[in-house]
Formats: sequence, C-alpha cells, structure tokens
Amino acid sequence: MSSSSWFRHALRRSGWQPQRQLAALLTLGLFVAIVIGGLYLSRSAATSTLGRQLEELIQERNNLEQANEQLRAEIASLQGIPRLLTRAAELGFVSASEAQITYVVVQGYNPDRVTTVAPLAQDPEPLPVYDESFIGWVQQQIAAFSRQLEEMQGEAASGAAAE
Repeated sequence: MSSSSWFRHALRRSGWQPQRQLAALLTLGLFVAIVIGGLYLSRSAATSTLGRQLEELIQERNNLEQANEQLRAEIASLQGIPRLLTRAAELGFVSASEAQITYVVVQGYNPDRVTTVAPLAQDPEPLPVYDESFIGWVQQQIAAFSRQLEEMQGEAASGAAAE
C-alpha cells in the first residue's frame, strides 16, 4: 500500500470532512473578529470619552484664567492712586501740612549702617573634592581588614595568655 493511499484511507476512516473544518474555522474566525471588534470599540469609546473630558477641563481652565485676569484688572484699578485718594477723603483723611508733621528722633539709629539686626546667612563651606579611586578604596578595605585580623589575633593571644 502506498503512502498516499494510506493517507486517504486514514482520512476517510477518521471522519475528517473539509466542509466541517471550513465551517468551524470560519465560525472561529468570525468569533475572533467580533471579540477584537468589541475590544476596539470599547477602547475607542473610552478614548473619545477621555478626549471630551479633557476638552471640558481645558475650557474650564481657560474660563478660570480669564476670570483671574479680570479680577487682577479690577484690583489694579481699585489700587490706583486716584481711587485711593478718593477713598481716603471719604473716610475723612486729609493731607498733612508741614506744621502737622512730627519727626521722631531715635537715639542710636543710623540709617546708613551696614550691619543688620539678624545675621546674614554665611556662605556654606565648600564640599570636599571627591578624588577617591577604585584602587585607593581597595587599599583602604585591605588595610581595615588587616587591622581587624590583628585585633582578633591580639584578642586570641591575650585570651590564651590568661588561661
């Protein structure tokens, strides 16, 4: 029996029918396409929702910035010299004449002094320059290890002498 006839015989006995396989593959492909499409639509909807929320937040920010600028302009107009003089006159304030001004002399006060009441911050000390090399670090580690060995040997020797 040749190999090709054996293969046909095996296919006929197993019930393998190309029509069933094709239908199963098409159904599986359709199912996969539906799942991928659903995931795509879900992500697309979430992205568009976030985009709209972002646009709303940007619009709100722009409105708040505009309101802040309007408030700054209003504050600037209220702090203008003519407005302050008018308000002071409404409250009963008047400009002081030369005779109404009293100068107070404070003993020990020097307006041209160079020192301050609180000491000024001193410039911090410069940090040391880092110039350690790997070989220098290894040498330090070896020296520290040697000291530890010497200390351990010294303790062992003093312990043996005490016995």
